[in-house]
Amino acid sequence: MRQIAFYGKGGIGKSTTQQNTAAALASLGNKIMVVGCDPKADCTRLLLRGKRQMSVLDTLREVGPEKVTLESVVTEGYGHTKCVESGGPEPGVGCGGRGVITSIQLLEKLGAYTEDLNYVFYDVLGDVVCGGFAMPIREGYAQEIYIVCSGEYMALFAANNISKGIQKFAKRGYARLGGLVCNSRMVENEYELVDEFAKRLNTKLIHFVPRSKDVQRAEINKQTVIDYDKELPQAAEYITLANEIVENKDFTIPTPITQDELEDLMREYGVVD
Repeated sequence: MRQIAFYGKGGIGKSTTQQNTAAALASLGNKIMVVGCDPKADCTRLLLRGKRQMSVLDTLREVGPEKVTLESVVTEGYGHTKCVESGGPEPGVGCGGRGVITSIQLLEKLGAYTEDLNYVFYDVLGDVVCGGFAMPIREGYAQEIYIVCSGEYMALFAANNISKGIQKFAKRGYARLGGLVCNSRMVENEYELVDEFAKRLNTKLIHFVPRSKDVQRAEINKQTVIDYDKELPQAAEYITLANEIVENKDFTIPTPITQDELEDLMREYGVVD
């Protein structure tokens, strides 16, 4: 069983990329569990065709810890994918990352990590700035990290910050960086920029996902692209990404760059003046 965490700047398309990759892996015959680690509880929506399942924290609040069952927090999605949403605290109360810690511990207790699973995906909110959101790598659950980014400055800034967190925990023998996934925003020289940025981080651009309206069409229909129409070119892109993850054996400790170096890199590729 390979445990993989997806990180990236909020709004970069991380959950869309994660769910489409999970669907691609499931279509190839793999058994997947997706653990949504965002308080918004929307990391499995496409796999569930729009169904919003009860989050772990909401279930605990509603029935109490003694009555929670595996069936009450795990819902089957596309390709028999096991879907879990950690959820978050009530508005204005508590830490957003607390749900991640609670969920993983509860899933372990209830026996969710079965031997037949090929992959467990953790879809984690934003930067590694909170202990709760760092939990999948801090506690050694996620051995592989993929950062979803684009060629935009703030996306690369966030990716660099995430790399700092991975570097910190990797030195303790925990997770390694598996690569960057560029979810294209059609920025000038985007492929070349992200590819060079990856090299400076001591990793690689594992896949460049082209921008396509088919992703939005599938989302409007509350589906992943493969579920919506597996013959679309964009479906093939996610199959390729899934295969690249399957075959990836190059896991590294990242080497984050300074903010000045990042700004110089952006200028070098003509993204900023």
